[in-house]
Amino acid sequence: MALKPCKTTKVGNEFTMHESQQAQDFFQLTPDQVLDALESIGLEPQAALLALNSYENRVYQFRDYDEKRYVVKFYRPARWSDQQILEEHDFCLQLVEHEIPVVPPMKIEQQTLFQHNQFRFAVFESKGGRNPNLDDKDTLIWLGRFIGRIHLLGEAQNYQHRPTLTLDSFGYQSVDYLLKTEFIPAHILAAYKAITEQLLTLCAQSFERFGQLNTLRLHGDCHPSNVMWTDSGPHFVDFDDSRMGPAIQDLWMLVTDNSDRQQWNHLLDGYEDFREFDDREMALVEPLRAMRMLHYSAWLGRRWSDPSFKHNFPWFNGVRYWEEQVLALKEQYALIQQSVSP
Repeated sequence: MALKPCKTTKVGNEFTMHESQQAQDFFQLTPDQVLDALESIGLEPQAALLALNSYENRVYQFRDYDEKRYVVKFYRPARWSDQQILEEHDFCLQLVEHEIPVVPPMKIEQQTLFQHNQFRFAVFESKGGRNPNLDDKDTLIWLGRFIGRIHLLGEAQNYQHRPTLTLDSFGYQSVDYLLKTEFIPAHILAAYKAITEQLLTLCAQSFERFGQLNTLRLHGDCHPSNVMWTDSGPHFVDFDDSRMGPAIQDLWMLVTDNSDRQQWNHLLDGYEDFREFDDREMALVEPLRAMRMLHYSAWLGRRWSDPSFKHNFPWFNGVRYWEEQVLALKEQYALIQQSVSP
């Protein structure tokens, strides 16, 4: 069976208007289209589809007629180019070749990325598990070892198409976008602008003090829900946000309290079994957290035309959310100030 290869419609760094329209129509992906897409690559899914908790993409679990479970991910149009998706796939496959427990895309006739109608998709084996117990010493050491191994391979080569996590992309661009929209209520706008200006300035100073920052291929969104734990240990899922960035980005979300030195020590003890960690990167934890907060609000705004976002995040367009954001950003500003105080 000859499979239809994907063809990107990205020109330079901008997507065509056709893909922009596809992004707006993403919510119209129907169960019949999902089943047709799976059948187009030779799979025989049962009719029952279980929608999984994913907002950026559309993700479904299904069984074939041999009762084997799979997950299919339909990529949000206009977010990643084909080259960027395939880079992520290649990284995952490299990790598997080095016996690092990640869930890679399946290869069918030597392809991992497929297209049906306007939608691109990939298929994965379905592997269950539970969130890791981050209060357990052995769990943290185990996680640290595998992240160290991921990073050891991650620094062996750079992404050529995927972006780098920077203060500009996650911080300044996020704030610029939000200030140009009408999401922030008028009476809160001045306060939001003031605190974000102060916060971004402080973050910039933190990166300037650090100096040259080494970047590598990361998981990119290594929070506990993307680590599935079983009795035989962890496996890492969802490399969709993989990009270049500092090693600390894949570590700080696994520490429930940044001031808990014991948690950090356990995680880094495991990490340094395989890769040396630059302790200076600890100073970037709170700036990176601030960048994630800003990026999250902008992400919700950029996705607001998708009806699923209005349904699942109705509070985003309300006064209370933005009042709480101003307060949270002020608290984050104080944390960063505290972390750099002599």
